[in-house]
Amino acid sequence: MNQVFKAFSAAAGSLALLVLSGCAEKGDSTAAGFMYKNLPVASGSAAAGEGNTVTMGSAPKALVGTGIKVGDSLRDVNVTKGDLSLINIAETKGRVRIISVVPSLDTKVCEQQTHYLSEKNNGLDKMVELITVSVDTPFAQGRFAKEAKIGNVTFLSDYRGGDFGKTYGLLVKDPHFLARAVMVVDKDNVVRYLQVTPELGQMPDMDAAFRFARSLIEKS
Repeated sequence: MNQVFKAFSAAAGSLALLVLSGCAEKGDSTAAGFMYKNLPVASGSAAAGEGNTVTMGSAPKALVGTGIKVGDSLRDVNVTKGDLSLINIAETKGRVRIISVVPSLDTKVCEQQTHYLSEKNNGLDKMVELITVSVDTPFAQGRFAKEAKIGNVTFLSDYRGGDFGKTYGLLVKDPHFLARAVMVVDKDNVVRYLQVTPELGQMPDMDAAFRFARSLIEKS
């Protein structure tokens, strides 16, 4: 547990940079009291896994683990639910899932990404499961969900040691948090869509992920 808290402390300064890089001019769209901002949206994708990097500002940050890619099956790894129990994320199969991966809910971009997932999915939440994974503690995730009035997203935590990040090649080595990504997984646990934002301060193209998820529903 001490190791986890040390990792969180080491990441604090860099998370502050993420907050600053996520600040932009306010947009006009609001939902459930949240004011959306005109944040940059990534047009491409970085590759996950060892030997690849994402940037934070202008600084490259190395990724750790075996990279996930389109066509791979979800890999077995435990993440923590709000009640502190563990769940193997691969055992969530049976429905199409949109898995939104964020560094920390305490940053502006992560906050908006999570609101967008919850509020801008145009009814997909009735047909697919929406999941957010971050390194925040389950307590912090629960507080965020309550304050944001988000009840249609399952929050799963990778705070114990970054095992999800390592298993999927989405752990930013230094500091210790997750890269920003969105994936669409079909009901048979195959990753059908994946975007890893090349720059941590950019939003993923959530609308593209929504369209892909909807296409899977329509084909089934």
